[in-house]
Amino acid sequence: MPRAKMIHGSPDEIEAAYYDALARADVEALMDLWAEDEEIVCIHPGARRLVGHAEIRAVWEEILGNGGLHLRPRQLHATQNMMAAVHSVVEEVHHGGDPQPDVHVIATNIYMKTTLGWRMVMHHASVAPGAAPAEPISSGAMLH
Repeated sequence: MPRAKMIHGSPDEIEAAYYDALARADVEALMDLWAEDEEIVCIHPGARRLVGHAEIRAVWEEILGNGGLHLRPRQLHATQNMMAAVHSVVEEVHHGGDPQPDVHVIATNIYMKTTLGWRMVMHHASVAPGAAPAEPISSGAMLH
């Protein structure tokens, strides 16, 4: 996402850029989407809590070292006010060319309005049991 657009982007646009950066294994673009605050938090499925840019970046570099992650966010449920946005999504994880997801993950992405625009302050994901829910969440919000 161009820097000017990213500064003025909505939480939905920052989230789309986040998943795009993951797919491209672009750690620089990914970390640009996080707030500059050292209290940012990232929790990967089955892993320990990461706090701050150094910890989060190091783990993303390790994860993305073998190429991009093909996550398809679905069933966005969003709530937002003037300063914060909380997105709950079902992430379909795809490996290879199979159109069926290998696993699904429930994720919460939290964004705050900063002087640089909307930025991620938390990503918390966990593997969900069973098949991914098929029914849409009716929050009125759509992820594009």
